[in-house]
Amino acid sequence: MNDLTYVAVFLAAAILCVALMKRLGFAAVLGYLTAGIVIGPWGLRLIDNAEHASHLAEFGIVLLLFVIGLELQPNRLWALRRPIFGLGSAQLLVTGTLLSGAALALGLPVLPAAVTGFGLAMSSTAFVLQLLAEKKDLGAAHGRAGFAILLLQDLAVIPMLAVVPLLASGTAMDQLNPLLGLFRIILVCGFLILVSRYVLRPLFHVVAKTEVPELFTATALFVVIGTALLMQTVGISVTLGAFLAGVLLADSEFRHEIGARVAPFEGLLLGLFFISVGMSANLGLLVREPVIVIGLVLGLIIAKFVAMYGLGRAFSMPHAQALKLAAVLSQGGEFAFILFGLARHQGLMPALLADNLILVVTISMAATPFVYTLVEKITAAQRPAEAPAFDTVEDTDHRVVIAGFGRFGQVIARILRALNIPFTALEINPDQVALVRRFGSRAYYGDASNLELLHAARLDKAQVFILAIDDPEASMRTAELVCRHFPNVKIFARARNRQHAYGLMGLGISVIERELYHSSLRMTQHLLTALGFSPRQAKRATLSFRNLDEAALRNTYASSQDEATLIQTNNQITAELQSLFENDKQLHPGKR
Repeated sequence: MNDLTYVAVFLAAAILCVALMKRLGFAAVLGYLTAGIVIGPWGLRLIDNAEHASHLAEFGIVLLLFVIGLELQPNRLWALRRPIFGLGSAQLLVTGTLLSGAALALGLPVLPAAVTGFGLAMSSTAFVLQLLAEKKDLGAAHGRAGFAILLLQDLAVIPMLAVVPLLASGTAMDQLNPLLGLFRIILVCGFLILVSRYVLRPLFHVVAKTEVPELFTATALFVVIGTALLMQTVGISVTLGAFLAGVLLADSEFRHEIGARVAPFEGLLLGLFFISVGMSANLGLLVREPVIVIGLVLGLIIAKFVAMYGLGRAFSMPHAQALKLAAVLSQGGEFAFILFGLARHQGLMPALLADNLILVVTISMAATPFVYTLVEKITAAQRPAEAPAFDTVEDTDHRVVIAGFGRFGQVIARILRALNIPFTALEINPDQVALVRRFGSRAYYGDASNLELLHAARLDKAQVFILAIDDPEASMRTAELVCRHFPNVKIFARARNRQHAYGLMGLGISVIERELYHSSLRMTQHLLTALGFSPRQAKRATLSFRNLDEAALRNTYASSQDEATLIQTNNQITAELQSLFENDKQLHPGKR
């Protein structure tokens, strides 16, 4: 089979299997694993040797870490130092010790047990980040914590790979001394910083001036490959090197363009990596000893899940976030393949044991999307029942009560706090309450549409009620309750859209701010200025639109349920606005 045929087989398998898994509601990475199994030696045998793809596929992980580094500026990385070296170190030590103890209990000698335990303690950087990205959870609390743990694991790979030959030989060679390895890392990082500042940025500037897109792509790939080769030469993890290269370019003016050029290669090669993982799985062991293999997989997932959940809670993570963190890190990782392969090569681990462990890691990776989906459903179902009972509301009369402490309500709260105006904030999302409290804000958990909670917040003594609830239905329920039971309290309401605003107007609420309305007008003003309008003309155009639109909002309230009337009114506003602008241009010719 020639190389072109190999490519065709890989692409066809990926297209069919990934499309099928996405149709069934599973993550794309599960489709890639399935594709590898289908075309591999234990499936249709279209490709008998995974070595043809493994080396190229591993470069997908390198590109993934480079792209992630591009999105993480050095100041943000410094901000993550505590979760990286706190939670990350705790995860590796606790999970590694627990799994090493389990390996000893199963009869393994001390050294193979230690390699097994700490090898299985590693999770899959590529798999986890791909899954979190698909779920749009990279920015969530458990996503950030997971990233910090994975980064620490990438750092830990370096001494672990150095220690395995030491354990096999039983000698302490100077060239593998951990202190020497640490010094080498510091030296290389310093060199990369200098190269980034004085070589790479000027290089990208010169290449960008050529205005040849493919040359810019080639330069970006050269930077990644060159960094990987440098790290490989000095005996440091190539993935760590790629990550550092990305971080060092994260605050440059070219980072978005670099990311856009590299991302397509990263996605394809990462998919190829997962296909090669599926191909390399020795399913013959599963056929011969299904009970043992499945038992080991379940034991690994449960042990890592329990340990990670406990650590998450110990580091003050909310229940739901700790569960999700435990689920997403419950598998083995791709570095286990390298570590177990090295241990087998050094004679520290029997070939059969290494094959079994690699199969266990592969199956645990395939099971992760199912585990994560299950935990998502459990946390969604448990949220109302398991919401924490935060402190009772202080028995204090405040002039302002804020219902909804998300991004809208917090801006109001910050200004009030700066002006020393006391307020009471209510929020129904317990995770949000826990988060804002960690940042020093005082908020109370509870449903603002509950009359007892409003009495506890002493709304009857307040002057103003800020209705900043995100969900329109919950907002309307709360507004109706406040209007009915606290008629003397002035309501300032946030409306998610025009229909929401109509509903609030129906309750007699006059101070209504539509979400994103003013920011959209402000953006339009900047846009018109960029298009050649003078600042005065741009401001006048947006102000004219605002006046007409707000008047139309009041005038169309009575017919808000009649779509035909709303369409007609909208067309009238558009025509009136065009006429107004034409007249303005005639009065001020040439001022554009």
